[in-house]
Amino acid sequence: MGIKAVNLNHIYGQGTALAQYALKDVSFEIEDGEFVGLIGHTGSGKSTLIQHLNGLLRASGGELYYNGENIYNHGYDMRKLRSKVGLVFQYPEHQLFEVDVFSDVCFGPKNQGLSREDTEERAKRALQAVGLDESFYTQSPFELSGGQKRRVAIAGVLAMEPEVLILDEPTAGLDPKGRDEILDEIAVLHKEKKMTIILVSHSMEDIARYADRLMVMNHGEKVFDGPPKEVFKHYKELEKIGLAAPQITYIVQDLRSRGVDIDDEITTVAQARQAILNLLKPDTPQ
Repeated sequence: MGIKAVNLNHIYGQGTALAQYALKDVSFEIEDGEFVGLIGHTGSGKSTLIQHLNGLLRASGGELYYNGENIYNHGYDMRKLRSKVGLVFQYPEHQLFEVDVFSDVCFGPKNQGLSREDTEERAKRALQAVGLDESFYTQSPFELSGGQKRRVAIAGVLAMEPEVLILDEPTAGLDPKGRDEILDEIAVLHKEKKMTIILVSHSMEDIARYADRLMVMNHGEKVFDGPPKEVFKHYKELEKIGLAAPQITYIVQDLRSRGVDIDDEITTVAQARQAILNLLKPDTPQ
């Protein structure tokens, strides 16, 4: 049944002279198995929003449901929610603390009360899912590269076998190769495990390439929500709130302004390449 937010509000400093809305009447539904991109400028409310989804922050007003249950009902098991809705913070490697990689990834399932055997099996599957083999198990996480540390941190959340995986700028600070590898692995998890993915990113290219749906936040409000190809048609409005469309969107719009008959719903380089090749093909003889 997924996640449902109804008129969600969050006010920092509520009841004081410094009170400020971080979320204002935000409503949406995310169905099981969706891959949702979440974008917005700094201070738009996107990081505040995702911290509500697993109960780290409590709304000042509104309702939030997970699989049909209001998480604000008295007696609701927040610990169980956090095992089902996994949140990977920006620079998650700062949360690594164990002496070796395997112990770090075991920490989550161990604290879920699983047996040693089940804990280790989950850790192995999680490390395999992020592309780290047994040669990494005994290494100190602090001696790994930035991309490898990021994989270990993500594996630590995956080992808890969440139904929803929320990632806040998971590729921040990584080189292009490391970024693509991690996002490709996340896409595989989505496809093979039917896992719900919520990806916060400043990269419009990444969002266009991976997400099926895009939510845009501005000053605590949801301003757009739909398929990326539809949202990016509003590139002029996005620019007004400090965002942009993928670079390929501007190229496509420029070609259209010059009379080239190319689809205005193109959002990725691969789509543009194919469209241009099709335009260059000679007409098939009748």
